[in-house]
Amino acid sequence: MNGIELAEAFYYEYGASMIKREFPEYENIIAAGVAGSGSECFGYDDEISRDHDFEAGFCMFIPGEEIVDRRTAFLLERAYAKLPKEYMGIKRPMLDPVGGGRRGVIRISDFYMEKTGSPDGRLTLEAWFSVPEYSLAEAVNGKVFRDDIGFFTDIRNKLSHFPDDVRLKKIAGELLIMGQSGQYNYCRCMKRNESGAAQLALNEFVNSAMHTVFLINKKYMPYYKWSFRAMKELPLLSELSEGLEFLISSDNRTENYIKKCGIVEDTAEKIIIALQKEGICSSSVGNESEKAAYSVNDSITDGNIRNKHILYAV
Repeated sequence: MNGIELAEAFYYEYGASMIKREFPEYENIIAAGVAGSGSECFGYDDEISRDHDFEAGFCMFIPGEEIVDRRTAFLLERAYAKLPKEYMGIKRPMLDPVGGGRRGVIRISDFYMEKTGSPDGRLTLEAWFSVPEYSLAEAVNGKVFRDDIGFFTDIRNKLSHFPDDVRLKKIAGELLIMGQSGQYNYCRCMKRNESGAAQLALNEFVNSAMHTVFLINKKYMPYYKWSFRAMKELPLLSELSEGLEFLISSDNRTENYIKKCGIVEDTAEKIIIALQKEGICSSSVGNESEKAAYSVNDSITDGNIRNKHILYAV
């Protein structure tokens, strides 16, 4: 049982009845679930990740004070703290009586403000460029167990993926880096016998290629330590993860160098083909990521975004 399943079971066994019994007038207002920081919110928790910040608990996301006042929020937090201190062998930490942790009572506006800089998920096009992608991933991960009025879920849906022009600008920038780092600089560094610089070039290529794959799937790339695992779950181009992992986990001996060059070109080709199928990249760019970058940039509708530096979004 992973963390989300544990939290859901705990909520339905103890949390739902507590809310119904002690706060019946708020039962349809409180959104219950798990979302935010931590491997368990992505379903990636294991025995190793449970060494810190892991608990049997859930979140009660509540609207502003005009609907749920401070006293009610305080009483909710106290009632939550009185729930069983251990569940299925997992202990719950002591909570501050006024909240403030990853679980318990959380104002909806506070949650989204922390993750996106906006209390209601409304972001201007410019603001979308400034929010870290891993933070957007944390804003929409996890699982909502109940949200009758839909306020919390509506914001999640609003933030589920980048607006089209923002996404295209990001793809364009990542493609340019792919071309410069993998298809150009890696070979030049190897010819100079600069293996360290060559590996740094591959690191840049892999990072940009992964970001592009997530963008093609209209998904946010999570915090780097979960990126490969998350990529393997994507419906499109997930098969590229094995080659990308090889690029940064193997040395640059001659036989590997030849293999790596092939992986770089194959990755670029498959990504460009996927973009062409989507209709956002010209068929005339061949296998060149840099040409593809400018082609994608040309497909941006908003003139202000299109005319910004091609690396503006990365």
